[in-house]
Formats: sequence, structure tokens, C-alpha cells
Amino acid sequence: MLSVQQLQIKGRRGDLLPATSLTVSRGELLLVAGEGQDQRTALALALSGRMKPSNGVLSWDNTTKTKKIRLASALVDSPGVNEPEQHLSVRDLVTEDLSLIPRRYRGALLSKPWLKVNSFEDIAGLWIEQLPAGRRLELLSALALADPATDLLVVDSPDRHSADPAAWLPRLQALASDAGRPLAVVAVVGALPDNWTGAAAVIGNSVSHPPEPELKPTPSAPELDSAPEPETAVQPQPAPEPQPAPEPHAKHAAEAEPDAPEAAEPAAEPDTQNLQRTAK
Repeated sequence: MLSVQQLQIKGRRGDLLPATSLTVSRGELLLVAGEGQDQRTALALALSGRMKPSNGVLSWDNTTKTKKIRLASALVDSPGVNEPEQHLSVRDLVTEDLSLIPRRYRGALLSKPWLKVNSFEDIAGLWIEQLPAGRRLELLSALALADPATDLLVVDSPDRHSADPAAWLPRLQALASDAGRPLAVVAVVGALPDNWTGAAAVIGNSVSHPPEPELKPTPSAPELDSAPEPETAVQPQPAPEPQPAPEPHAKHAAEAEPDAPEAAEPAAEPDTQNLQRTAK
């Protein structure tokens, strides 16, 4: 079983691989998702014992020795590391890869018999860049498993050749579940397939984030000025008793009534005046 606890690789400016934890056993396929290609390749190199981590614990079958992990694992199609060059033919690639396997396992250094036994004769004359994504993965994984000491298969970004998981996922599932040779298979991918329900992990899943201090909100100046004052209960006041109206003063009463005009003497009738004049 492969066990990884808080595996971290420091880079020049930041973490090349943020702290990541995962486990995978023989007969199991684990998909690990990571956004950046550098992070995915760093994880693939560390899991296969080809890059020493800065922190964390990596063990395979209860051993943490990097050499034993490297001998038991195979790194497949890692960009910029061991991906096949595009100008190579399939036949030349097979010849080169077989030369890296210990002689006691590979037999004669000939590509033609191997291509025939493993059913790759139909693509022997093609260039690597001409291979479909699924056929490419079949060829490279078969070359990795030509070494019988390989029990851990680490595949770097198989989804970069095809956005369709059907081009690479069935092959990896078949390798992991092979009863004759059960393998622990780890595929580091850009994103998990939509319908994937198997074992999965995410790069950086063990990064610890310190809790942020709680900040009490402070109201702005306008809010302080406009804040309403707390209302106080208003006690009901008794209604004032009606006061009797004051009696008017005598002077006021006299002033209130205007003086009545003096009665004028009645004017003499015109006929009476004439009679008086005549009598005189």
C-alpha cells in the first residue's frame, strides 16, 4: 500500500507541491486532481520516488526508503520528464524503453518480438504523435510493466491528450483490477471525470489555514450621527382640571359697553314754527 501524509515540496518562490495526503492499495485506482501542470508533475515524481519531498511522509509497503519506492514504481508519460519524443517511431521507442529494463527481465533487446507478443504490430511503423490517446496509454503502460518488479503505476496527466475520459480511464481501471497482477494505480489529472465514484483526492488537501481573527464591525461616522437615540417610555400626564372663567372687572365692563348718545331735542315741526312767527 502507498501511504502519503502531508507530502510537500518547496519551490523557489512558493510551494511546488502543497501539502497533500492520500492512500492507495493494490487493486485500486486513485485519481488525484490538481489544477497546475507543475503541481501534478511534482506529485507524480514524488509518489514514484523520483523527487525528494521537503516535508511529509511517503511509504510503500511500510518502507520509507526512496530507493525501494523508486524500484517498485513506474512513472508513465510525465511531460518534460519521460514523455516520448514526438519524432520517435513506435518501434524505436520500444527499443529504447526495453534497454532500461534489467537484462534478466527483458530478454533479447529486440522490439519486433515484444510488439508482436503485446499486440502492437499494427502501430509499429507510426510516429508517436500519430497515436490516438487511448492507444498511446496502452503502449506506454505496457512498456512500464515490462519490468515485473513494478507494482505501483503513476500516470502523469493522461487527460491532457483527450478530454474524453473514455480514452484513458478504462485502461487504468483494467490495470488496477487485473487479478493476475493487481497494481496500485495513481493517475494525476486536471479534473475528476463527472461520473467518477471511485477513490479520489485533491492536491493540497492537507494545507492548514490559520483561523482568521474575528473583526467587530465599526459603524462609520454618518451612521454614528444618524443613530436614533433609545426611546424612553412616556408617562401619561393627567388632564388639567378646568378653571372657572374670571369675572370681568367693572372697568372692563364699562369699557365693553359704549356710551349711549345723549338724546337730542326733537326738532320743531315746520307748521308749528310758522304759527309762532305769525303770532309775534
